[in-house]
Amino acid sequence: MIFSVATGLSRIAGLAREIVASSYFGTSGPFSAFTIAFQVPNLLRSLFADAALSAAFVPVFTELLEHGKRKEAFKLASTLFFLIVAVLGTITAVFTVAAPQIMPLFTGDEFSAELDHLTSGLAQVMFPIVVMLGVNGLLVGILNAYDHFTIPALSPVVWNFTILGFLVLARGRFDEDEQLYAYAIGVVVGTAVQLAMAVPVLAKLGFKLQLSFDFRDPRIKQVLHLMLPVTIGLGLINFNLLINSSLGSLVSDEAPRAIDAAFRIYMLPQGIFSVAIATVLFPALSRLAARNDLHGLRALNAGGTRQICLLLIPAAAFILVLAEPITRLIYQRGEFGPDDTERVTSALIWFSFSLPFNGVSLLLTRTFFSLQRPWTTTALSLASLLVNAAVSIALYGPFGIPGIVLGTVVSTAVTTGLQAYYLRKELHGDLDFGTTAPAVVKMLLGAVVLGIVAFCFHDVLADALGDSVIAQAIEVGVALVLGTAGYGATVYALRVPEAEMVGGRLRSLLS
Repeated sequence: MIFSVATGLSRIAGLAREIVASSYFGTSGPFSAFTIAFQVPNLLRSLFADAALSAAFVPVFTELLEHGKRKEAFKLASTLFFLIVAVLGTITAVFTVAAPQIMPLFTGDEFSAELDHLTSGLAQVMFPIVVMLGVNGLLVGILNAYDHFTIPALSPVVWNFTILGFLVLARGRFDEDEQLYAYAIGVVVGTAVQLAMAVPVLAKLGFKLQLSFDFRDPRIKQVLHLMLPVTIGLGLINFNLLINSSLGSLVSDEAPRAIDAAFRIYMLPQGIFSVAIATVLFPALSRLAARNDLHGLRALNAGGTRQICLLLIPAAAFILVLAEPITRLIYQRGEFGPDDTERVTSALIWFSFSLPFNGVSLLLTRTFFSLQRPWTTTALSLASLLVNAAVSIALYGPFGIPGIVLGTVVSTAVTTGLQAYYLRKELHGDLDFGTTAPAVVKMLLGAVVLGIVAFCFHDVLADALGDSVIAQAIEVGVALVLGTAGYGATVYALRVPEAEMVGGRLRSLLS
């Protein structure tokens, strides 16, 4: 709950940042240039740093702690620190120098030479985040191994507000055609602040950085061996984003930003629920794997899957039926007009279908990583990337933005099903499908109730209250509350186990 609330605040802060930026720049070509300029270093971050490093490091670090080898664990972390700085520093330097040649590879014919130049310049400013996020991934991994989630969850909130503050205060100091540089510099400053927040907590845990350069340590090799498939697996979501943006630049210069704006809304429930559940369960999954407790792993994975479905199925239904009012409420102001709302809505509708699949896939991926058996899910993720690219390329011509997003939906659904199939073999037993499948069916029935209630009440209120911002907030808010109440009553009445658990917790809190 703590991690979920903190992550929710982070996503809300990120959405606030996106709202302000969109009010300044709409879905303009320059903002699309910023989107691609951010996604390339962010892709490098996901491949070589942050979540990928943390996912490979936590099982090995946790295993050492489980066997009482605290000194060896800290030595491993220190050696990785210097390795990260050396390797990612070199990669950052190369990409910064070569950005004018590299960045145009990710833009289409709709991008002018001026937009290509802007994309390269913005990327050069933001490339240093690769090194900082690499170190941050290591520090967060240490904290998570000690079941400390508060600072890792709160630091992105600070990151978003730092960027937002820098954008608002510094934008006016740049010429009109260079104001996005304030945004880019804010990203770098926010990342530095985020990294600094983990240091005091590490000191309380007794962690001290050692001058350790034992790169031949077999555990370093073990982390790097795990990191290769983990890197590919966790990095693919950013590959998919970059594919979407690159194909979008073939549709129009506004399309990359429109797809990214829809993705930001999509990531709000994803971050609050599935990312929170998967992150909190990951160390527990790693401990069970270290003890070879396959029964416990199956039970924890199945319970986490049902929890994610309980939360993301209704979120998907709500976004699906009210995609346009949600987009209009969040973004439509300043330079962001009705045409921009229509473009973002067309992407958001299709993103909603992939919401539960992506959430479950994230947990299944973490389960494979906890077993230190990442190659199966990595191979499936590579296949997913190919499916996404093939479907998106086939459909972007006739359908535009929806065709691009549909590739993500299809690939995510296929990958999730195949991950469950192969994980069942890996764990030598049933993933409690007999309990999960009926529960999901009941959740879908509840989602139908939610969709009907939310749509009807929003429609009635929209006719009565009008289209002011306050009226829109009331309309969407009331629809959300009443729809959620209908969903909760339905799944509770149908005796979905996780719904009963939540009901029991609420009763205990109120008693």
